Amino acid sequence: MLRSLPVAARVWSVLYVVDAVLLLVCRAAGADAVAEVAQWCAMPLLAAAVATATRWPRGRLVTWTLVALGCSWLGDTLPATSGGDTAFLLMVGGFLLAQVAYVVAFAPDARRSVAYRHPVRLLPYAVVLVVLVGLCAPHAGALLVPVAVYGGVLVAMAVLATGVSPLAGAAGAVFVVSDGLIALEAFVPAWHLPGQDVWVMLTYLVAQGMLAVAVVERNHAARRARPVPAAEARPPAPKRDNVVALVGWTGAPVR
Repeated sequence: MLRSLPVAARVWSVLYVVDAVLLLVCRAAGADAVAEVAQWCAMPLLAAAVATATRWPRGRLVTWTLVALGCSWLGDTLPATSGGDTAFLLMVGGFLLAQVAYVVAFAPDARRSVAYRHPVRLLPYAVVLVVLVGLCAPHAGALLVPVAVYGGVLVAMAVLATGVSPLAGAAGAVFVVSDGLIALEAFVPAWHLPGQDVWVMLTYLVAQGMLAVAVVERNHAARRARPVPAAEARPPAPKRDNVVALVGWTGAPVR
């Protein structure tokens, strides 16, 4: 797919991948200051890739995906302005807005999702939501309601993403894993995953990247399937031979 993209989109995509690798390496090495700056740059780079890979009018799916990436950037940057529970709430608030934007983007494809085509497949999503909220509840305190609301919207996004494409559905599942890891670290004292920060960022960056690719692919497919207007489909008028035109102009009969 990369070769079929405009040059600008390819450049932004490569920059996103480079930034993601830098972010992960810095997290693993403990270079948190550089990792934080790289995290602030990730979503703008991905949004630029999506914007340059699609053409105006971009439609609801692309437009709301760009809004979601913007809100995700808020979730990445706002926590740095505060600390403690306030920083956590700012992060949750930014990403809650992002998930709502993704829900709005994916909602028109709801009838193509597992919720309509394979309702039984909703069970794993429901189990994951109940287990996560149940594990977090004993230690979440006043944050339990925001966490539960966020979890419900996150799972709704993941379910609706299955209606966009299999790739988007997989991305939604990876997003649930990423945010689930954050919740477990924040509210389950016994939880300890080696390389927690790296795994959280890896799943986050992969999920966002997969969603971006799925949205661009859907946009390109929709453009290819769009019917050609009658004026554009009309065959061009045949060119008149110069000799025939000259004879016609002089009034001589054409044999």
